[in-house]
Amino acid sequence: MTDLLEIKAFAFDVDGVLTDGGVFCNLEGQLMRTYDAKDGFALRMAAMNGYPMAVITGGRSGSIRARVITSGLKPEDVYLGSRDKMTDLRDFCRRHSLEPKDVMFFGDDLPDAEVLKACGCGVCPSDGTPDAKEAADIVSDYPGGKGCVRYEMERVMRLQGKWNFETAEYKKRF
Repeated sequence: MTDLLEIKAFAFDVDGVLTDGGVFCNLEGQLMRTYDAKDGFALRMAAMNGYPMAVITGGRSGSIRARVITSGLKPEDVYLGSRDKMTDLRDFCRRHSLEPKDVMFFGDDLPDAEVLKACGCGVCPSDGTPDAKEAADIVSDYPGGKGCVRYEMERVMRLQGKWNFETAEYKKRF
């Protein structure tokens, strides 16, 4: 595991990480998820402090893109329908002049295991699968969609002296 002081970027799966894994489906087949506002605020803090962030998810819903963009991610850093998360991670790193060791990745299931191992710090929610927990450097005390992202991102930013809220910047960006 990379020293948390060396983390330069964050990347996330969605279902089971930024959400609790539950998916609602309406009669038209539209999928809906619930997100934790405190996790979303951590993404905004990271955006305000210049951390590149990516979503790398098998989910394909436009609602995922809409939610994470309002939390500070750039549209080009949202990888929907990912079937090869390592390829998407490498693309994100290349575009931001990063190495996988510079990234803290959050994943909760088997498709995330390779990325959890490859990144500088792999984080799995407390309710992740055994494969994801085994691959992760950190198994959070918090479940997906219930503070896992917030706690670990805040920890990194506090260690790096970047957990600073500036009202003017927040109003300008969000």
